[in-house]
Amino acid sequence: MDIACQDTVPFCCWCAATQSSDFSEAMWLTVAGLGDRDTTCAIVGGIIGAGSAKEAIPTEWLARREQLVWL
Repeated sequence: MDIACQDTVPFCCWCAATQSSDFSEAMWLTVAGLGDRDTTCAIVGGIIGAGSAKEAIPTEWLARREQLVWL
């Protein structure tokens, strides 16, 4: 499946709704959509993250992320 710009928001909503209980699977499903993967994953991650606790994100993913500097 190849996602075009006009499909981005509906596709992201579908991915988030389909895998709302599994952050990791939601990201893999989103990446499989091809297109602008960094944008679609950011949208899906934001949707799921807004409705879930930080614990929804796999701990090994959090350990490997870039450390954020809070101002």
